[in-house]
Amino acid sequence: MAATLTTWIEIALIAVGAFFLTVGTIGLLRFPNVYNRMHATSKPTTLGTATIFLAGFVHFGPGTGLPALVGIAFLFLTVPTGAHMIARSAKRMGIPFESNVTWPELPGTPEDDEE
Repeated sequence: MAATLTTWIEIALIAVGAFFLTVGTIGLLRFPNVYNRMHATSKPTTLGTATIFLAGFVHFGPGTGLPALVGIAFLFLTVPTGAHMIARSAKRMGIPFESNVTWPELPGTPEDDEE
């Protein structure tokens, strides 16, 4: 009975992960510019990949599955940083935002365009 419950939890986690990865992929293909695509690929794919890592942890257990938890921590540390760097680079390259969207400028910070 416990093996069956564990199997169903793994299947559910993989299904949720595959759903979010699919949503991220569709967003990457459908959204109009780099900012929207970056958003679509960073958030859903992080959640989808972390969910699949969690399924691996459930399958292999606390001893052997520990790298899966390390993978989740690595994802949550690196993906937001990478997405921010992509957006910042796109802004510096002069890629325009959609309609009336603007980059948030904090008072007292130098403009990036002057660098």
